[in-house]
Amino acid sequence: MIWNWEFAAEALPLLLRGFGNTLIATVAGTVIAAILGLVIAVAIRGLPRSVNWIVRLLQAFIRNTPLVVQLLFIYYLFAGIPGLVDVPALVIGIIVIGVHYATYMSESYRAGIDAVPQGQREAAIALSLPPVRTFRDVILPQALRATIPSLGNYAVAMFKDTPFLFAISVIELVTTAQQFGAAKFAYTEAFTLAGLIFLAASYPTSLLIQRLERRLATY
Repeated sequence: MIWNWEFAAEALPLLLRGFGNTLIATVAGTVIAAILGLVIAVAIRGLPRSVNWIVRLLQAFIRNTPLVVQLLFIYYLFAGIPGLVDVPALVIGIIVIGVHYATYMSESYRAGIDAVPQGQREAAIALSLPPVRTFRDVILPQALRATIPSLGNYAVAMFKDTPFLFAISVIELVTTAQQFGAAKFAYTEAFTLAGLIFLAASYPTSLLIQRLERRLATY
């Protein structure tokens, strides 16, 4: 038989348990990426050129090296430091994937900030608003409105990249499917259900992002 419903019923609870780690990594990684991405964008725009080239170099390095290589490097770096308290692999994965996507989100923030009309800045100067308040109350709200759909798309991409966490032994959805398939010789059922779970989570989110993008475009 190509499909065995008994194996499928047995695999589903295990896959949903593995999906918990996938969801945790996605949500926590997105929070890190969104905050750090804004910090990077502000640093690139606000720091002197003699300094911000360092930030740009690090950003380019992280963006142009594979995520799985970064995961393995940081994981074994932590494992090789004597006396270091053991850090859970899931925590390492969340930090690495968050930093990785922060470099992408920073470009979205930068584009959103640059898209704010110059007249808004000139009006703030005319009102004698301090630079910090101008950025916080005038520029940033408008920039976020333009970047939210893009940030959402990166969050979905991060969700689909969480299977790379298998490289550092995190038991997420795809790893759970692989282990179940190996134990029961039921790869078809395990990976089909894993794919359907990914689809059930990511497709509605993509539709929501598209709807949000159309709604924000009308303002």
